[in-house]
Amino acid sequence: MRIAVYCSAKDVIPAEYLALGDVLGKWIAEKGHVLVYGGATGGLMTRVSNAAKAVGGMVDGVIPRRIIEAKRMAENCDTLYVVNNMCERKQQMKDLADCFVCLPGSYGTLDEMMDVIASGTIHEHNKPIYILNYKGFYEGLKVQVNHMRELCFLPKVEQYKPVFVDTIDELIQQLGNYDKNA
Repeated sequence: MRIAVYCSAKDVIPAEYLALGDVLGKWIAEKGHVLVYGGATGGLMTRVSNAAKAVGGMVDGVIPRRIIEAKRMAENCDTLYVVNNMCERKQQMKDLADCFVCLPGSYGTLDEMMDVIASGTIHEHNKPIYILNYKGFYEGLKVQVNHMRELCFLPKVEQYKPVFVDTIDELIQQLGNYDKNA
């Protein structure tokens, strides 16, 4: 299974958040899955990819030229897809992945997350997206989603929607239960 991971590229976040990348990257590799990620250095991106590589995992990166020009290209990718911009990166990652994981992150993570959700909503794909709400990181987003549902901006029952989990163990259990051929 090819698992796309969206997450922070900041190094100055709390260590417990960085550790999430270690756990997830190691699990992906140990289970024989392929990590698909943004191909850049920094923060959770580095941690998840390094953890996968440390136990012999396969890592595919998708990186815009601008990030290469900023000297932030990761050196640990088995396959590196170079794209022209962030829009192409999002599409390439969606095309490559069998499912998606969102760890804590910032604007880029939210952009990637919303792109996957919006495209799933209009049936461009039916690949699951799991959002790690570690220590309530995405609680505000959950409140907003419920608010949109209450005001009928979202249907009461969505055909495609993200799966929120609260712990890394729950995330790993969800990923372990997912069968891309189902």
